[in-house]
Amino acid sequence: MALATDPEQAARGSGPIAAAEAAALPAPPSIPLPPLLQLLRFRQRQIEFVFRARRELGDVFALRTGERAAEVMTGEPADVRSLLAARPELAPSSAAESPLRPILGPDSVLTAVGERHLRQRKLLLPHFHGEAIGRYAEAIAEATEREIDSWPLNRPFALAPRMQALTLDVIMAGIFGIGHEPARGTAEHRLRTTTRRLGQFTTRPSGQVVEMLNSRRQEPVGLARPIIALLYRPIEQLIDERRLAEDLGERRDILSMLLQARTEEGEELTRAEISAELLTLVLAGHETTANSLAWAWERLTRSPAAHERLVAAARDGAETDAVVEQTIFETMRSRPVVPLIGRRVTVPWQLGTYGIPAGTGVLISTLLLHHREELYPEPFEFRPERWVDRRPGTYEWLPFGGGIRRCLGAGLAMAEMRVVLATMARRLDIVAAEPAPEPALHRNVTMLPRRGARIVVRSRR
Repeated sequence: MALATDPEQAARGSGPIAAAEAAALPAPPSIPLPPLLQLLRFRQRQIEFVFRARRELGDVFALRTGERAAEVMTGEPADVRSLLAARPELAPSSAAESPLRPILGPDSVLTAVGERHLRQRKLLLPHFHGEAIGRYAEAIAEATEREIDSWPLNRPFALAPRMQALTLDVIMAGIFGIGHEPARGTAEHRLRTTTRRLGQFTTRPSGQVVEMLNSRRQEPVGLARPIIALLYRPIEQLIDERRLAEDLGERRDILSMLLQARTEEGEELTRAEISAELLTLVLAGHETTANSLAWAWERLTRSPAAHERLVAAARDGAETDAVVEQTIFETMRSRPVVPLIGRRVTVPWQLGTYGIPAGTGVLISTLLLHHREELYPEPFEFRPERWVDRRPGTYEWLPFGGGIRRCLGAGLAMAEMRVVLATMARRLDIVAAEPAPEPALHRNVTMLPRRGARIVVRSRR
């Protein structure tokens, strides 16, 4: 049976091949640095690391960032298509090896693979589409206005933590039905406080060390264990309390819906399963959106034409929705918050002129893909107008991942970003606190502005 299912991919030299064909092809060139040095550079300066490797080695190259076997990285469109469009059993996700695995365990929709992943995805998907997103609209607008009104004038501050507070409000309302200011001492208050403190901790050097020690582990070790326990305790308390709620059947938040959900076999979800999914939604559902918004203003305040275009559209009401969406597309192209997608091929694979054996881990770099001249002319320029009369390509724009593992919350994230970006542009006069662009800080699987996207609000309308 032929493995390659797309003749065009085969013609371009990307896709599954026979073992003998793979053996006849050369292996991808390797980065000539010790594994530990590769790991440090990759984690601290991933943007510079991957672009330098592409300049020196080409579109496909091997890297080794630890004791494990070398992995291969690509940002070549034909390779991306072959991996994401392949049958799941040929190129399954490497999510079980994710840095999030020690935090979320094996039951989360982010870390599960195969049938387990599809089961969890099917249960969660209805809560992030159509009518469900519409229910969040009012909470998004209220949280945005409330947050903006609290910001200082004419004083520098980091935008990323403010965006995280805003998106945390939205996600807590949607997931738990929790209001803006839960009473102190309640499980809701503890969960909100612990989540914020965890975000602050992981940006510090000590947090980076804890993260590195837990990288690629199946279970948390060291300081990570009590930190994770602090997150799970209030979630488990909320689950136990909600089970006893008299109005459980009438509530529309995700916790209440999961408590009433049944698998295809008619089974209830266990508390451990629900806890893992809720923590996934809390962590992934607010931080990635917040960091995308922070990157948007980090880029806008250093791109006068794009900034002026957005402000004019937001205040004049002319083509506001289109310009806001184009700005979001361009932000997520130039600064994808999740810059890597992992697959581990189960059969030999061809990547351009190279062959790799079965079992090889392949990293799709969205940074490399999003900065290809043939896809995006002048790729290092921030130009939202490039999206006029253009929609993101399925295998050319991947901030939400792709294939069967595309982010469940993509619709909600886009809805949040549209409201927040338009409201900020309409109401605030914003400048960068410092003229130099902010480098990226890599935290777990995400990429955020190293200084938190520091801005100054000159005036508030």
